[in-house]
Amino acid sequence: MTTAPRLSGLSLHTLGAMALAGMVATIAFDLWGQIISPGLGLANLSPHGLAKSLLGSLGLPNGDFAGYFMHFYLVGLIGYPVGWLMIFAPLWQRIIGNTPWIIPAAIYGAGLWVFAIGGITAIAGLPFFLNFSGITWVALVGHVLYGIVLVAVLRLYRA
Repeated sequence: MTTAPRLSGLSLHTLGAMALAGMVATIAFDLWGQIISPGLGLANLSPHGLAKSLLGSLGLPNGDFAGYFMHFYLVGLIGYPVGWLMIFAPLWQRIIGNTPWIIPAAIYGAGLWVFAIGGITAIAGLPFFLNFSGITWVALVGHVLYGIVLVAVLRLYRA
């Protein structure tokens, strides 16, 4: 029996599943926040705008390309999936134990919302939780959706 090659403790299968899950979850997030939500008369999310603000506040290049690159690739495809697989899921399993997968997935998404809208906005010089405007609540739904879709896809690929 052969096994998949491993890179720093991660199999290529797991890395591929992370990228695929992150991509599908990011698409779900953007579909909700930039098409469905405004179509329902709710706020329109601009996650690349938040990324641009953060980069600018750090004195880094903050054009449109940089904002989209950070949002889609660095956060959606890499950062959040790594956070799930390497930090949150193992801690959940160790502390809480076995539960239906959707519970930790939704809680992870809510935690991403606190991180992004509560923390990153403050670092970027924006109002705390964006003054709890409509964007705040659309972002909550989007981040919870991201978490659920991420874990659902990872489960499909047994990562």
